[in-house]
Order: sequence, then C-alpha cells, then structure tokens
Amino acid sequence: MPPDDEAPPKRPKWVAWALIAVMALAVLGMLNLGWRMLPAAVRGADAGAPGATDAVPAPTAALPGRTAVEGGDCLRCHGMDRNYVGPSFRQIAARYSGRADAADYLVRKIREGGVGEWGRVVMPRQPHVSEAQAREMAQWLLSLAPVDAAPSAASTGATR
Repeated sequence: MPPDDEAPPKRPKWVAWALIAVMALAVLGMLNLGWRMLPAAVRGADAGAPGATDAVPAPTAALPGRTAVEGGDCLRCHGMDRNYVGPSFRQIAARYSGRADAADYLVRKIREGGVGEWGRVVMPRQPHVSEAQAREMAQWLLSLAPVDAAPSAASTGATR
C-alpha cells in the first residue's frame, strides 16, 4: 500500500492568490462606496469634482437653516440640483419664491408633510424638527438661487 493514499490532494497555489485578490477587491469596493456616501463637505471635495453639484452650497444668508438641512434627513430625498425621491432644493425655491407666504407654507410642509404637490411623491412628517428649525430651513431654501425655469410636470413626475 503506497504511503500517500492518506494525504489529501494538494491545491494549486493560484487558488489562494485568487481568493486573496477577490477579498481585496471586495474590501476596496466597500471602502469606495462608503467614501462616496459621505457628504462632500466631510470628504473635502472641491467644487469642480463630479457629484459636487449636489452638495449643499457655500453658506448663504441663512446659515443656521443650511446646518439644519445638513444635520437632518433632508439630503436623503432632496438634492441641490437633482431630483432624487423628492424635488431638488432649487426647484422648490423656484416654485415658491413668488409666494408671499412661502416661508410659512414651507414650515408647515416640513413639519406636517404632504403628498400631491410634486406628483405622487410623499413628503413624510418631520415632527422632531422644531418650528424655529423649520423656519430657518425654509428661509435658507428660499434664499437659494432658483433654477432658470420652473420645473415642468414631466420632470417632477406629476404625470405618472
């Protein structure tokens, strides 16, 4: 009986290297995703970097409102120039900049939520936001430079 019948077959060395490479790529991919999910202000992105246009802009007259927006959940659904779940901040500013009661209306919408203003998109209630914080957010939002033209119904999803 040969002595090597009990020994397991040897694996090729390239299998171990392939597993190490796959694990390294998975870790690097997760780090890349984590880095991209950080706000631009935290990761130090400059204004010319791709994706920096959706970051909250430099301070305007209503800095506390900007801070409240960055600290809250607003950026999960709203972008600065792009629609995500809800309309962009600039589209909101363009739509309500002509209203006399725009700040009061936006304060109520922030705190109470609603549906139907921008299509079938639901704006959830934000009861944890105080009246003063909501007013600061609304004033900051209205101080933004609006987009060139008001958003059309097709771009906001109102026709669905």
